[in-house]
Amino acid sequence: MMERELTVILIEDDAEACDNYKVCIDAAMGIKLSAITNNSFQAIDLVKEWLPDAIILDLELNEGKGSGLKFMQELNNLDLSYKPFIMISTNNSSQITYDYARELGADFIMSKHQPGYSENAVIELLTTMRLTIQANRSMLKSEIRKLEAQDISRKNLIRLVAREMDVIGISPKAVGYRYLIDAIVLVVEGTTHNLATIIGQKYQKTNTSVERAMQGAIDKTWRTSDIDMLSHHYKAKIHSQKGIPTVTEFVFYYANKIEFYR
Repeated sequence: MMERELTVILIEDDAEACDNYKVCIDAAMGIKLSAITNNSFQAIDLVKEWLPDAIILDLELNEGKGSGLKFMQELNNLDLSYKPFIMISTNNSSQITYDYARELGADFIMSKHQPGYSENAVIELLTTMRLTIQANRSMLKSEIRKLEAQDISRKNLIRLVAREMDVIGISPKAVGYRYLIDAIVLVVEGTTHNLATIIGQKYQKTNTSVERAMQGAIDKTWRTSDIDMLSHHYKAKIHSQKGIPTVTEFVFYYANKIEFYR
C-alpha cells in the first residue's frame, strides 16, 4: 500500500522563495504542496479547505497581507479536528517573538539567517518528520473518535436516567433532579463514593446542600405520586421508617437497574 503524501500549505510573500519551495517539493518524496498564499487571512480559508498536515509559515508577510502571528491567532480560533504542524521560517531574530510564536502553537522555527538555511533545508526537515507528523495526526483523530463515542454514550446514559426519573414523577424543576441524574450516572460509570462531594464541586455547592436537595426531590415524589405506580416502578425494599428511599438506596437501585438493561 502506498504511503500517503504529507500535504503542505505555504504562506510566503517572497516570490523567489515560493519558486524554490515548489522546485524542492517537486523533487522530494512524499510531500505534496496543496496551496500557496502571501495573505494570512486567505490562508485561514485554505486551511479550512485543505486541512493540511503541515504549514510552512513566514512570519513577515510584508509583500502580502496580514502576518504569520496573526495567522496563528486566527488558526487557534478554528474548530479543527487536527492542528497542522507549523514550520516557521523568519527573518525575525527576537527571542520574545519566538516565545510568543511557540505559545501560539509553532512546532519548529528556522531563522533565515542561521547557517545552512534554505528552502531545501525546510523541505528536508519536513520530509524527515513526515511519518511522525502523520502518525501524530492519526493518533489524534483516533483519540477524538474515542472522546466523541464516549460523549455519545454518556448522553444516551443521561437520557435513560432522565426517563426513569420522569416515569416516577420526579420534577425536572426540583433542584435535586439534576443532582440525582448525575449521581446515578457516576455510579453506572464506576464512581461509588463521595458522590455528593463530586456533584457539589461541579455545581459549586456544599455536599450537604446536594444531599438535602436530592433527598428533598425523592421525598416530594413519594408524597405526591401515586403509591401503586411507585411500587410498580421502584421495586427495591425501603428500609426507612418513613417509607421513602434514602438517597443512597435510590441512586444505587437505579444505577443497578440501568446497568442491567443497557
